[in-house]
Amino acid sequence: MIPVKVLVADDNRDAADTLAALIEVHGGKARACYDGLSALVTAGQFRPDVCLLDLAMPGMDGDQVAAHLRGTAGGRRMVLVAVTALGTDDARERTARAGFDLHLVKPVDPDQLLAAVYTLGGPSGPASLEPAAVGTPAP
Repeated sequence: MIPVKVLVADDNRDAADTLAALIEVHGGKARACYDGLSALVTAGQFRPDVCLLDLAMPGMDGDQVAAHLRGTAGGRRMVLVAVTALGTDDARERTARAGFDLHLVKPVDPDQLLAAVYTLGGPSGPASLEPAAVGTPAP
């Protein structure tokens, strides 16, 4: 089985590195970056199956990164997950408009995050998402 490739972008280095380590401990391949621009560059080189993006990053927000990724050929099939402290209806609408597949609110339960990554990023992809089991899908 090919491991799921996950890009984690969060301006909180500890948070990004911790999520990347969690993915790797559970058999995935992960790359961490700490701003939106480096997320775009890394996504182009690493070609992840799943991107975990914080929304509030300096320079380029996670929703801007998502919109850019969705505009690329590889980005259309990439699974985008917002991992953010913003849990309002406005934030969920914002992530839906940007093309996110899922909106998770920090602090994220590690089991919930892993279920989302491996369900959405696995061979059956986003169609296999069970919203009650892995979180709240973007509207």
